[in-house]
Amino acid sequence: MSMANSLTPGAAKTGGASVSAADPRLIKILLHTPLSGPVSFLLLAEDRGYLREHGLSVAFTEGKGAAGIVPQVRSPTFDAGYGDMTALIEVIANSAPNQGPVAIYTTFNSVPFTVAVPADGPVREPKDLEGGALSGYSVDAALLTFDMFARATGIDASTVEIIRSPETMGVQVRDMLNGNGVRGVFGFVNTIVAMAAEFGIDGRKDLRFLTYAHYLPDMYGNGLFVTRELYERDKPGLKGMVHAFNRALRDTVRDPDVAIDALMRRAPAAMREVDRTRLVGTMRSDMGNVEGARIGVGDMDNARLARMIDLVVSAKKLPRTPSVGEVFDRSFLPPDEERIRDMAEQSWQ
Repeated sequence: MSMANSLTPGAAKTGGASVSAADPRLIKILLHTPLSGPVSFLLLAEDRGYLREHGLSVAFTEGKGAAGIVPQVRSPTFDAGYGDMTALIEVIANSAPNQGPVAIYTTFNSVPFTVAVPADGPVREPKDLEGGALSGYSVDAALLTFDMFARATGIDASTVEIIRSPETMGVQVRDMLNGNGVRGVFGFVNTIVAMAAEFGIDGRKDLRFLTYAHYLPDMYGNGLFVTRELYERDKPGLKGMVHAFNRALRDTVRDPDVAIDALMRRAPAAMREVDRTRLVGTMRSDMGNVEGARIGVGDMDNARLARMIDLVVSAKKLPRTPSVGEVFDRSFLPPDEERIRDMAEQSWQ
């Protein structure tokens, strides 16, 4: 596929043993990003044998964009994806009832989408974007949900020019600060900060972020979802997979470096400090919503999810409104005592 680079089962090794593509317990997962800090805890679950304990093996494929990868997750090419809940709701609402994919573990209990603008520039609030141009990847989740952001903030979206750029977020931010004409850049806050740093830009000082979470508090971000075929075929396997990833995330919360070690074993060209910054930022802001302390990271609040579904269906003018149970099945989650509740209290160095 042109949108993703696959880490073939023969290349993705656990404990030195190659994963066989013929293994009936092999699960093919499409990630929302190239191998990087925010997904490193998933790699750790494989490295530490947590998946193998449940009779599972995985083949990760690198993707481009949390929203863009969601419609690509179709059997038999992929069994599961790690991507955006808004895009997932859109796919489900465009499917026949109980025929679309299903979320089973939602890690981002706060949506990370943003428009980054120059800190010393004229844009102080969302309405200041009117009459200007914004740039982003064509499949960027923030770009694809700008209609929802505009609706929530009263922006007249018809006055905003959207430029779909092939350049990295770092390049787009650099060019914006150099006066290329755009007022803002779409992306994830932590990704923009990390990628801008490669150009000597201090994202926390040089940029201001118009965050979607501030105006759209009911939105959830990334989560693990599966095809309807896998959902109906192997519920014990899915329960084991969620438990394995949750266990690895708990290890990562205790020590982010163990997950970064797992990343570096697979992607030795990765920039360790940049990816660690992205991982810690993701855990602190995207997974650290106070809701996690109440119900645990991975779960979703039914009332909040119902409001999000209504919002997505209304803003996107979708053909039907899926039920909460059709979008998310919490039966695969670990028991209460194993859920992560202290993410917001961590003070990672």
